[in-house]
Formats: sequence, C-alpha cells, structure tokens
Amino acid sequence: MRVERRQPIEILIRRGVNLRRRLEVNAALIYNPAAIAKSKIFETSGNARNIWEAAMNAESRRIHWEKVYAGKRENEVSWFQENPAPSLDLIAKAGATAASALIDVGGGASRLIDALIENGFQAVTVLDLSETALAAAKARLGGRARQVQWVVADVTVWEPQAAAYDVWHDRAAFHFLTEERDRTAYVARLTKAVKPGGHAIMATFAPDGPERCSGLPVARYDAQSLGRAVGDAFELVETRRHEHKTPSGSEQPFQFSLFRRASIQLGA
Repeated sequence: MRVERRQPIEILIRRGVNLRRRLEVNAALIYNPAAIAKSKIFETSGNARNIWEAAMNAESRRIHWEKVYAGKRENEVSWFQENPAPSLDLIAKAGATAASALIDVGGGASRLIDALIENGFQAVTVLDLSETALAAAKARLGGRARQVQWVVADVTVWEPQAAAYDVWHDRAAFHFLTEERDRTAYVARLTKAVKPGGHAIMATFAPDGPERCSGLPVARYDAQSLGRAVGDAFELVETRRHEHKTPSGSEQPFQFSLFRRASIQLGA
C-alpha cells in the first residue's frame, strides 16, 4: 500500500520563488498571511503569488475538513451513503472492468471503495485532503486497505501523472470549489489525468439542491452547466437525478453526470 502525502506550503511557494536568490521566507511568514500581505515577497512574481494563494486555499480547506472528520463519525456526515449504487451504475456504464485504473477524488471515508474491492477492482486510488477521513476508510477495510493507493492531497494543487486513469469519480467534491481559480486548477488536473477515451463521473448538488454544506457555500449544477465547467475535452454521455437521503432523514437533490474524455487530447 502506497500513501502519497500532500505537499507542504513551503514546497509550493518554492516553485514560484527561488528563495535562495530573491529572499528568505521564514516559518513566521509562511504561516502568517497578514505578514506576507504586508511584505514585498511577491511584487516581482505574479505566478508566485498565485501559487501561494492556491496553497493557502488548500491549507484552509484541509484544516476545515480535518475538523469535520475529527468531530463526526463517517455515518454522521450529511453525505454518508451506505450503498453507492448511483456511482457503481455509472462506473459500469463507463465500461470499467476490474483492471481499469480508477480514482475517487474527495473519496474520504466513502463506502465506494469497499464496493469496488468487493467487485474485484485492482487499480483503485482514493484522494482526499483529510488524512483523518482516509484513516477511517483504511481502518474499516483492514487488510484490504493494502489493495488501494491512498493519496493525501488537495486536488487543486496535486500533480497527477498524465493519462493515468480510465475513470475519474467525484461525488460531492467539485461543488465545494466556488472560486474560478480553484475550478480551473481542478479541471486542468482532471483533463491531464484521464486517459483519452476514459470517463469522468461527476456528482454535485442539483440546481435546486442545498446552497451550503458543512458550513461552506457550494456551487450547484445541471449537466449542461457542469459540462461547460469541465470544458471541451469532455463530452456528456449521460446524466441523471438522484435524491440523496442524509442520516438525519432530509433529502438532497444531486445530479450525476458521466462524461467521456475526447480521444484526441485537445490543445496538445
């Protein structure tokens, strides 16, 4: 079982700024946004500023979700789903087999991984920014956890291998990205990681779904607006509505959409 760790903010900053040549950023600056804002660190490098802002957004999200998963059991969060039938159905519609490389983005402690292992999938990756959530999934799976690659990372700053996956699955992660910069970063990684001819399964709140979740604002989509968000490299194959019942008994309207990656990598 391989576990990839998220990259510290310091490493992300160093990608945009040659610290040894331009300046020395100490720990106080790295973890004090106000101090950085008052400094002249990024005056000469817009790209470095963008990298720093992305890293800070990722760190803020990580802290939020670590608190969520540390404070609640997996079956107490609103998105808990005992039977991931809608996802499994679309994975089958994508033509996935036991040998298909599949990644569950924002998978956390989801039961989808249990079902995939039970169905014989041999090349499964689960990515989540919460190490606590992944630890819960691994503890539940026991020895079977060794069959999975676990990646602790924020998808917006993660660097996937090109054309690594046949199926990209995301249930309720993308809709938390309410800033255009974060959505652009997500789509860039989605486009890079999915093989030409591969598929993406994206589940978000529907247009009449909740406006907030876990204390955060969300973006709501139908298949058409989601298709515009993921871009021309993907074509819509199928979409369906799903009424998710939360552990508290309320219903949340979702849309599940299946997209196919263009066989020719656009812009390549």
